[in-house]
Amino acid sequence: MSVVEVAREAYREALPALSVSLVAGLLSGVVLGGMQDELRVVSGLLMLVPAFLATRGNVFGSFGARLATALHQGLIEPRVRGGDERLRAAVTAALVNALLVSVFAAVATYFVLTLLGLPHASLLTLVSIATIAGALSGAVLATAVVVVVFAGYRRGYNPDTIVGPVVTTTGDVFGLLFLLLAVRVVLALLGGGG
Repeated sequence: MSVVEVAREAYREALPALSVSLVAGLLSGVVLGGMQDELRVVSGLLMLVPAFLATRGNVFGSFGARLATALHQGLIEPRVRGGDERLRAAVTAALVNALLVSVFAAVATYFVLTLLGLPHASLLTLVSIATIAGALSGAVLATAVVVVVFAGYRRGYNPDTIVGPVVTTTGDVFGLLFLLLAVRVVLALLGGGG
C-alpha cells in the first residue's frame, strides 16, 4: 500500500468515530453545564472532574489497546465467551484499575486543595463520589470497549484506530453523567458537601 492509500484508509476508519466524538463532547459540555449546583455545593469537585475524566481515558484506552493487540496476535477471539480467561482477566484488571485510580484522584484532589488552602469537601465525600462514579462509568466503559473493539475487528476495521475516540467520548459522557449521579447520591446519604 502507498502512503496515500494508508492515509485514506486511516481516515475512512477514524472519521466516523471522530465525528461521533465531537457531537458527544458537546453533550458532555451540556452535562457539565447542568452540574453548576453540584459544583457549588461540593467544594473542590471542579478540580476532581478533569482528573477523573482523564483517568477514564488512560485506563480504558490501555484496555482497548490490550484487546486490539490480543486480537491481532490471535490470543483472543472477537466474541464474548464466558470461558475466555484472558478477556475476563483484562476486564477485571481494567475495572480494578479504574476504581483505584478514581479513589487516588479524589485523595489527591483533597490533599492538593488542603495544601493550597482552598475550600474543599470532606475526604469521605470526595472519595465516595469518585468511587461510585468510577464503578458505574467503569462498567459502561468496559462494555463499550469490548463491543466496539470486537465489532470493529469483525468488520475489518483496525481496533487501534477506533478505540481512542470511543474511549474518550464514552468516558467523558458517562463519566460526567455518573459523577452527577454520584454527587446526588452522596449528598442524599451524607448531607451537605462542604
